[in-house]
Amino acid sequence: MMKDAAYWISLAHLPRWGYSKINNLIIKFHHENQISIEEFFQLPEADWNNIYMLDSKQIADLKQAKSELASNAFLAESLLSQGYELLPITSPEFSKTLKGNLKAAHTPSLLYVKGNKKILTENSIAIVGSRDASNIALHFTDNIAKLASKEYKVVVSGFAKGVDKQALDSAIAYKGQSIIVLPQGILTFDSGFRKYYKQIIDGDVLVISTFHPKWPWKPELAMARNPIIYGLANEIYVAESAEKGGTWSGVVDGLRKGRIIFVRNPEQSESNANLILIEKGAIPVDFDGNVLEKDNITSNVKELEDSLNNKIRTALNTKSLTAKELLLALELDWTSQKLTAHLKKLDFIEIVTIKKANQFKLIGQSAIEQTSLFV
Repeated sequence: MMKDAAYWISLAHLPRWGYSKINNLIIKFHHENQISIEEFFQLPEADWNNIYMLDSKQIADLKQAKSELASNAFLAESLLSQGYELLPITSPEFSKTLKGNLKAAHTPSLLYVKGNKKILTENSIAIVGSRDASNIALHFTDNIAKLASKEYKVVVSGFAKGVDKQALDSAIAYKGQSIIVLPQGILTFDSGFRKYYKQIIDGDVLVISTFHPKWPWKPELAMARNPIIYGLANEIYVAESAEKGGTWSGVVDGLRKGRIIFVRNPEQSESNANLILIEKGAIPVDFDGNVLEKDNITSNVKELEDSLNNKIRTALNTKSLTAKELLLALELDWTSQKLTAHLKKLDFIEIVTIKKANQFKLIGQSAIEQTSLFV
C-alpha cells in the first residue's frame, strides 16, 4: 500500500468529485477490473473514456491529479516518516462500521490516521451535542462515556468544545478508548498530538482526518466532519441539541437514513430541541441511557406543561409582566422568544402594550402598569 500512497492522495482530493463519484470509480477499477490504483493511473486516456466512461472534464481532472503525483509522493513520505498512516477504502483495516453506515455515496475514500488502528474494529458510540452545552448535558455525556468505557466501547469525538470535548476527556478519565475525528488536516493537529501523546502511544486514542493533511480548521470542514463521527459509531447518543447547527443537522440526516439515535429526555425547564428530535423519531433515554417509552414521555410532558401553566397563572394573578420578568418569576432556563411563543398558545393569556412594551396578563384581568428593569 505504501507505494500507492501518492496515488490515493491524488485521487481522494479530486476537486468537486465528491465521495460517490470517486468510490464508484474505485469499485470499477479495483473490484470489477481488479487492477491497482497505480495501474489505473497508467492507463491511456482512451481506456479512461472507453472502459470507465469518463468524459473530457473528468479525464482532465485525472490528468491534473496525475501531474501532482510527484509532490504527493513527497507528502506521503513525510507523513509516513512522522508516524501517520493512510487507509484507503480498499484496505482491510478501513473501518467496516464507517462503510456500513455511510455506504459508497458518503464514505471517504481515504483516512489519515495516527494511533491504534485496531480501535476501528471495536464496538463504538458517539456522544454529540451543542458546543455551549448546559451542565446537565455535560453530566449526561460524562455518565454515558463512563458506562461505555466500562463496557469496552470506543467513544467517538469530534473534538469540538462542549459535549465533544467532554466525551473525549471522560473516556480518557475512565480508562476507555477514543477516536478523535478532526475538522482539519492531520498535519495541523500538532498541539493535540502533544496533549494526547501518552494516550496515543498507549493505544487508547486514534486520531482520524479525511481532509488534505495540510488543511487548517474551517467551519465548512467542521460541518463535513460530522457525518464521519456518526458513521464511525454503532450507537449515537445526543446530550443536547439546538434547533439548528451541526448536531441538529447530523441527527436529522441520520434519522432520514434510518439510523437509530438516542436522545436525552430533557427536563421541562430546559431550552433545547431534544423533544423535537424525539418527535421526529429519535429514541428518548434517561440519564443512564436507558430507553424510555414515548407514551410516558408524552404523558410526562403534558403533566409538566400543566404544572408550568399553573405557575404562569399564579405569577400573573395580580399583575401583568413582560416575558423577561415572567422568566425571572418562573425561574425558567428559556429564552424570551420561547416563552413568548408558549404564552401565545395559551387561551387564558392576552397581550397588552404598556409604555411601548408587550406584557402578558390573564384574560379578564385589568392590566397594571409595572416599572420594568427591561423596558
